[in-house]
Amino acid sequence: MSYAKGTDVPVSRSRDEIERTLRRYGAEAFGYAGDGTTAMVEFTTLDRRVRLFIPMPEGRLTAVQYDREVRRRWRVLLLTVKAKLEAIESGISTFDDEFLAHLVLPTGRTVGEWLLPQLDRGAGVPELLPGRA
Repeated sequence: MSYAKGTDVPVSRSRDEIERTLRRYGAEAFGYAGDGTTAMVEFTTLDRRVRLFIPMPEGRLTAVQYDREVRRRWRVLLLTVKAKLEAIESGISTFDDEFLAHLVLPTGRTVGEWLLPQLDRGAGVPELLPGRA
């Protein structure tokens, strides 16, 4: 079951809700971009810059199906942001724990963009219990 399947909420409204939600938790300096294959939301807070990516649908979709799926993905991002911020506010997690992969490094890449290729090569994956077979 897909969350927000069939939603009619326009992307602009979801984007505005994301921004309002983030502002309530102290975020500022928002930016949005897209290149047709990926959309991006960026904001700053707590001396951190965060960049969230939304992959756009691929495959054989009609224009109506494509638009519906794009709207759904923005609703999912809103739900994700709300859940992360609520976990932080409730003391279940920290900002850095929730957004670590999305933090922007001084190079302009996110932690995830930098780290994941290294993990894929097998670097930096320690044994859970060293010395145990």
